[in-house]
Amino acid sequence: MPSTHYYRYTMDITLLYAGPLGLWFLILSIRVIVGRRSTQTSLGDGGNQTMLRLIRGQGNFVEYTPLILILMALLESKAAPAALLHSIGAMLLAGRLLHGYAFCFSDFFPAGRFGGTLLTFISLLVASVAAMWCGIA
Repeated sequence: MPSTHYYRYTMDITLLYAGPLGLWFLILSIRVIVGRRSTQTSLGDGGNQTMLRLIRGQGNFVEYTPLILILMALLESKAAPAALLHSIGAMLLAGRLLHGYAFCFSDFFPAGRFGGTLLTFISLLVASVAAMWCGIA
């Protein structure tokens, strides 16, 4: 029986980064739940600065990560170079880890917030420009 692997469409690189990012999102979500219980906040941040930081750490992840992963998957479906995909994925993963840590595990870590934002923005920029390039080419 002939192997179908050659003809099979795969997204191994995107999956490599989506997995740990999914786990990180789970951790950020648990931090929000634990924060709600410890501050006895039932909805929103309740005016509590700790809850505000936890919610924004999780929310910021949701605002950027899915779009960049979608762009990576689209690039991978167009056979973009593996080095490009790994560069985007590594910057995204490092950026989201830094940013999430700065918001959800630290009271004051401005370098993590800045570095995380910068890496996330660079990964979004590179993925977006590469997607436009693939769409033109």
